[in-house]
Amino acid sequence: MKILDKYVAKSFMTGYCIAFCVLMGLRIIIDLFVNLDEFAEHSSLGGMAVIKNIFSFYGLHSTLYFRDFAGMITVVAAAFSLGKMVRSNELVAVMASGVSLKRVIAPIVLLALLLTGLMVVNQELLIPPLSDKLVRGQDAIPGQESYDVWFIMDGNGSLICSKRFDVETSTLHYPTIIIRRKKANALTWEVIGRISAEKAVYDPNTKEWILTNGRFTERDPRKTTQPIASYTSDITPKDIPVRRKSRHLTLLSSRQLSALAAQRTKIKDIAQLYSQKHFRITEPIINLAMLMVCLPILVCRDPKSMKSAVMISFGTTMACFITTFVCKMLATEVVFDRIMPELWAWLPVVIFLPIAFIELDSMKT
Repeated sequence: MKILDKYVAKSFMTGYCIAFCVLMGLRIIIDLFVNLDEFAEHSSLGGMAVIKNIFSFYGLHSTLYFRDFAGMITVVAAAFSLGKMVRSNELVAVMASGVSLKRVIAPIVLLALLLTGLMVVNQELLIPPLSDKLVRGQDAIPGQESYDVWFIMDGNGSLICSKRFDVETSTLHYPTIIIRRKKANALTWEVIGRISAEKAVYDPNTKEWILTNGRFTERDPRKTTQPIASYTSDITPKDIPVRRKSRHLTLLSSRQLSALAAQRTKIKDIAQLYSQKHFRITEPIINLAMLMVCLPILVCRDPKSMKSAVMISFGTTMACFITTFVCKMLATEVVFDRIMPELWAWLPVVIFLPIAFIELDSMKT
């Protein structure tokens, strides 16, 4: 049995490597074809600088592409390995020896579990440290990006605004910080003043924003404006590019999402946060469900029916993929007069996981 397991595992990993290279390469080539003119905007720096920027951009974004295509790559790899065995009539020989086909697909399921764990590691440990680099556009030079900042809330409840934030110098230009505190009922915020300055430069040693000509103005107009030299906040230069837009929340880890959810921001933002938290749990399950639905269909003994089996399996996979995509869209929208991120995150699991178990149970072995 060990020889058979090694053979099936080797065939699956070969298919996985081929599917990985094809799907990832296709994704990169299509994006490069569409956005080549944006990379060429800095052609004055030289051809090598443009090529280096392209390799840097897609090298980092490969982590995102793998996260999005991990489930599809596994299904394509399974189709490749099992299709090869069916075409060579190897499954018939295996069944004739008294080995169940469920035992044959066991190495594929085990490897799929390990590769799903790799996807989780990629999402939780690799992407968050690179998040500030993953938000830059194709037309930006690494290290020289600049962003506008509007109403980013830190752990103190204050709102940070700035016309321009320079990544290279970690500088906020003409920042305005609205100082707030929670009222006694702990549901609403009360503005107690604002801080304005010409510049705010982050000091990593003291974890403070050093202000140039900083002034603190209280809400009470009878009180005078006071000078202020620094502002302490948990917002770092690395957080600003990610936090400035809610769609970048997908780059954060589960721990960071939980910390943001504890701040109790706007209803829409809370729905986005809870949607991301639940999809972090359900996405690995959905990827496994896609594979489990396809495996019983792909394990057919007649080579003539392999083509239809592959088409049915890919159709089922696409149905699961599209359902998950639609649920992600609806998770932050008002449906049936309510916003229900938890429902939409778990709906694909509720639909396709029972189908997977039914398919496995009805598989002719």
